[in-house]
Amino acid sequence: MKRVIATIAAGLGAAGTVLGAATAPASAAPSVPSARSTTPTASTSPGVPTVGTLFTDGFPGGHSCTASVIASPTHDLLLTAGHCVSGTAAGWLFVPAYDGTSAIRPAPYGVWRVERAYVAPRWKSVHDTQYDYAILQVAGQRHGWRTVQVQDLTGGNVLSTAPQPGTEITDVAYNGGASRPVSCTVPTYLTDGYPAFDCDGYVGGSSGSPWLSAIPGSQLKAVRGVIGGLHQGGCYSYTSYSSSFTSEVYAVYNRAVSGSAPDTVTPAGSDGC
Repeated sequence: MKRVIATIAAGLGAAGTVLGAATAPASAAPSVPSARSTTPTASTSPGVPTVGTLFTDGFPGGHSCTASVIASPTHDLLLTAGHCVSGTAAGWLFVPAYDGTSAIRPAPYGVWRVERAYVAPRWKSVHDTQYDYAILQVAGQRHGWRTVQVQDLTGGNVLSTAPQPGTEITDVAYNGGASRPVSCTVPTYLTDGYPAFDCDGYVGGSSGSPWLSAIPGSQLKAVRGVIGGLHQGGCYSYTSYSSSFTSEVYAVYNRAVSGSAPDTVTPAGSDGC
């Protein structure tokens, strides 16, 4: 999972508690590699309708990972990271375009209840980090005389394969505890077979956020990855990874579209950082 490196380096514990001088003298502080001076920093974004955050213990409340709406015939599917999911995810809530700064409309496109989760077999069995993605199915809602699905209101991004090195992507993510998302537009590259990008400011909560790229001749966006994969997304705030989306991601998608038996997912465990 993405680490809050700046917080740890500043003398805070991993859980956010201040460490006393006796327990963490300056000489014992961890050595944290610095981002290159040319690395951009993500900026606060007004948000986009297709991207939101997951609430595992009710809304309002603390949110966990980022998720996004993907285009499907059923209009009810989300994409996130596999390591964000544990159990069945049933009862979790998704808030697209969440805006915690608004007392009037923090959930401009509604609050959607997760019903099912689907992951790749290799993620379910051994947590293979090249398959660190999950598709969630959310329940519809009655709007007047008809049932409406989340994609009907937000639109959906087109599920696509991994980007070629040099492909420009935009990642929109909700860091843990943040009221608004951040975004950054950068080119991708490969590290040990994992797509990667460099942009500072992606920490805990950004996992599952979509890597969006333009589709020539269309106003739609392709989603070519999510923050996850190697080290469950990265050990440092300035470099993020994704599993390499292959035909296997479409196999998971097809299971979700057809309403096949969902998965129960074991917790991912250590990120190896």
